[in-house]
Amino acid sequence: MTRTITSQRFDSLRAVKESPARTDGTQTRVKIEETFGLNVFSLARMQARLPKVAYKALLRTLEEGVELDPGVAEAVAVAMKDWALERGATHFTHWFQPLTGATAEKHDSFLSPTADGRAINEFGASELVQGEPDASSFPSGGLRATFEARGYTAWDPTSPAFLMEGPGGAYMAIPTAFASWTGEALDQKTPLLRSIQALNDQAMRALKLFATPAVRVRATLGPEQEFFLVDEEFAYRRPDLITAGRTLFGAKPPKGQEMDDHYFGSIPERVLDCMNEVEEELYKLGVPVKTRHNEVAPAQYEMAPVYEDANTAADHQQLLMSTLRRVARRYGLLCILHEKPFAGVNGSGKHLNWSCSTENQNLLEPGDNPHDNMQFLFFCSAVLRAVDRHQDLLRAAIAYAGNDHRLGANEAPPSIISVFLGDQLTDIFEQIEKAGSAKGSLPSGLLGLGVKTLPSLPRHAGDRNRTSPFAFTGNKFEFRALGSSQAVSFPATILNTIVAESIDEMVTSLENAIEGGKGMNEALTELLAAEVHSFKRIIFNGDGYSEEWVEEAERRGLLNLRSTMDALPYLVTEKNAALFEKYSVLSKRELESRHEIFVEQYFHTINIEGETAAHMVHSMFLPAANRYLAELLNTAERADHVGVKVKGIVSTARAVAGLVDELAEALGGLDAQNEELGGDDVQSKSEHMRANVIPAMNRVREVVDRLEKVMPDDLWPVPTYRDMLLIK
Repeated sequence: MTRTITSQRFDSLRAVKESPARTDGTQTRVKIEETFGLNVFSLARMQARLPKVAYKALLRTLEEGVELDPGVAEAVAVAMKDWALERGATHFTHWFQPLTGATAEKHDSFLSPTADGRAINEFGASELVQGEPDASSFPSGGLRATFEARGYTAWDPTSPAFLMEGPGGAYMAIPTAFASWTGEALDQKTPLLRSIQALNDQAMRALKLFATPAVRVRATLGPEQEFFLVDEEFAYRRPDLITAGRTLFGAKPPKGQEMDDHYFGSIPERVLDCMNEVEEELYKLGVPVKTRHNEVAPAQYEMAPVYEDANTAADHQQLLMSTLRRVARRYGLLCILHEKPFAGVNGSGKHLNWSCSTENQNLLEPGDNPHDNMQFLFFCSAVLRAVDRHQDLLRAAIAYAGNDHRLGANEAPPSIISVFLGDQLTDIFEQIEKAGSAKGSLPSGLLGLGVKTLPSLPRHAGDRNRTSPFAFTGNKFEFRALGSSQAVSFPATILNTIVAESIDEMVTSLENAIEGGKGMNEALTELLAAEVHSFKRIIFNGDGYSEEWVEEAERRGLLNLRSTMDALPYLVTEKNAALFEKYSVLSKRELESRHEIFVEQYFHTINIEGETAAHMVHSMFLPAANRYLAELLNTAERADHVGVKVKGIVSTARAVAGLVDELAEALGGLDAQNEELGGDDVQSKSEHMRANVIPAMNRVREVVDRLEKVMPDDLWPVPTYRDMLLIK
């Protein structure tokens, strides 16, 4: 019998020998200080190009939230156009973030024909301030019917325009909000901007009580990005990676991450070249990427920026993900952002570091004097109070199909929302609750307060806890439960809003106490003692993976929402709808639309995975197994003709035949569930995906993965985990 060779060994050799290389080792990198912000229409460029009056007016808009004068918009548009044309741009686009989780853009040329047959470059305030892309094909959750296509993009002056360069030329991207003709938010940016304003309004009230001078309070973000880089030679031979973003099949290789030899190891040369180019492009776009390193799993890496204003950071996070995907292709690599692309190895997250600051001070930084530390305790308590009251919202903020594979595994916190404070800060809050004040603190790394009623505070609250979903890390909170593919805008919107509510209610309590004749110190001490008693259940410094914590969390009354479909209903409860409406972040209709979109995205994600899994078994795995079985039976028959005993071949044939029968049965179950779909509305369809399609896929995978371990390497139709993870 003649076998058709499809050996993955040859693919492995090709991947090693023919992978694109960017340099020969002699090329030097550009100077960061000269490159950074090169393609950004920054404040410095505006100041150089705008009339002084226009620039000062624009600054008032950016720093104080004053409405922008149309005349200033015209001046900005002219300066922006001239700058873009000088840099070789031929088109502009309103760059926005629809509810797909990605970005969108429609390009328009600067070119404008004249009556005498010539052409000029035109771009004015009308083109800058407003665009009109078709809104009918973006997800709206019922806010817009398909036949109601009108939607508007509106210039966001708080996030600078930038140039995107490529081999075919350059275009100018203008960050914008995206709304329907009826004024409802169809994007991620608009609610984020609203929540930033809500946080500013309430935090400024608090700072007034503390007599702390400030012009504005801003939310700050620092999202860490984990990802996998896999050779294209393998990735494009995997239909599951292409359509589902993760491998739906794959036996665990003999060596994965067991030796702990990848984490923080030296970065492979091709990957390092790729990262260098990613950084160079991001520096030009003003994205302050700071760190890069190997992550825990083979072929897994991380990049992270320094902290920025929340709105700019959210825009830059989108640019980071798109740049990673685009540049990786130049090196023959596929960037995988899925939370769990490979079963049995570390998944990928996106830790969202959050704080709030004035122009001079981080409000979550313990200070060097009593005033600053009183203020710190107030804002820290406001965050803890918010997390305790809205654990449901925080869980819903990171609920989607990809993250279900990761939460609760060894690389991610559990689905129970809790806060890690560290022993020192926890001890301070316990003293405040019991005695109304604290007389001291656990030793190590302390800052003196100089007053008896408040203790010394640790600048670093203790060791890190990777099992905590929400951890205080010295001067910020780290929301560790986000998935790697997720846009950060919606979780940040929720964080800003719930903290704004807490600050609002705590300030109101202080104001009432002071009006009743109490001093600020007395009123604050009493308030903190009462609040600590209320929110202390959310503080947990132990092992979030332990069964004991699951039981303890239940006794404390904390939610344990294990899956997306458990968490999403909490998004639209009466409590949460009232919260978003009170602070004008999301109307009830806008909130309900997001719930519907998230449920629909869950359904489509699992449906695509189920259909892809069935197709791969029908077209790849079963035919391969049948070929192998036929080869074994043919060999056994020929051996029998000549009287050769082939017990090993016969037993292998029986084993393979048994697996083929198991696989055919499991596949029949998956086919039936895929065809069923589960109902007429998206909620019931999604419930069907969770209850029936996912278990059916798991049964099929279990058989396929066992089959992979007994099949000849040259007959297995897809690259293995060994190839994808270990060949750099």
